[in-house]
Amino acid sequence: MKNALTFDLEDYMHVSAFSDNLAAAEWSDCVSRVEHNIDRLLEMLDSSCCSATFFVLGWVAQKHPQVIRRIASLGHEIACHSMWHRLVYELTPAEFRADSYEAKTLLEDLCGKPVKGYRAPSFSITKNSRWALEILRDLGFTYDSSIFPIKHPDYGDVEASRFPFLVQTPGGHLAEFPLPTLQVRTKRAPFGGGAYFRILPYAYTRWAISYVNGREDRPVCIYLHPWEIDAEQPRMKGSLTSRLRHYIGLRGTESKLRNLLRDFQFVPLHVLVEEWDAGRNSSPAGS
Repeated sequence: MKNALTFDLEDYMHVSAFSDNLAAAEWSDCVSRVEHNIDRLLEMLDSSCCSATFFVLGWVAQKHPQVIRRIASLGHEIACHSMWHRLVYELTPAEFRADSYEAKTLLEDLCGKPVKGYRAPSFSITKNSRWALEILRDLGFTYDSSIFPIKHPDYGDVEASRFPFLVQTPGGHLAEFPLPTLQVRTKRAPFGGGAYFRILPYAYTRWAISYVNGREDRPVCIYLHPWEIDAEQPRMKGSLTSRLRHYIGLRGTESKLRNLLRDFQFVPLHVLVEEWDAGRNSSPAGS
């Protein structure tokens, strides 16, 4: 079964956990690791004949336009990860619209194609900020991958479906492709991305993907960040919890990613969304 491989293209200094100690105005003072890490990722993807989706932070695209053009030229999907990496539920609708429009326009100018997909910083489209989905549809996005259907202190919507679903808006429907979870009795267990991918044994991740693919007959959307393969990145100031969550497992991530590319077939996320939408429209019930 085909699964989706996605990267939230941001640098180590953009992580929400460190935002209290580093303002956006100071980002340019930090040594960037984006180009170095993207080179490594693109080499891995090329050697595995794999295409992926890159949810690009607009700030990174402004600073490194050549990186975005290169990713697009190699056939990978360019999608949007906001302009300034601000949490959606901390913005007004007007602020969110302006941020998303600026980032989408910039990315489309760089890659020369419509940008169809969006992922919110730190999965910050929650039950209380679903108003953002209507704005995304108004701006021309056709799918979102921001909702994590779990209970978490910083994000998540435990009432959301674990699998793709439609969001109806006045401007039309928007496809939502949630992040991966397992249903364990009444609880949901996240896997397949970020700290969950770095901390949990690879054997567990492989089993979880295989279970969802085989037993539930559903594809999975894996998510990572370029900084997660970079154990040599500068160390940031932050709480002990933030530092542990950010730095633990960095040295093993590249090996785990190479194993993923060996063990599973991956495509850009828009491919799965379009196939799901086509199947939904061709079914007798349209669902």
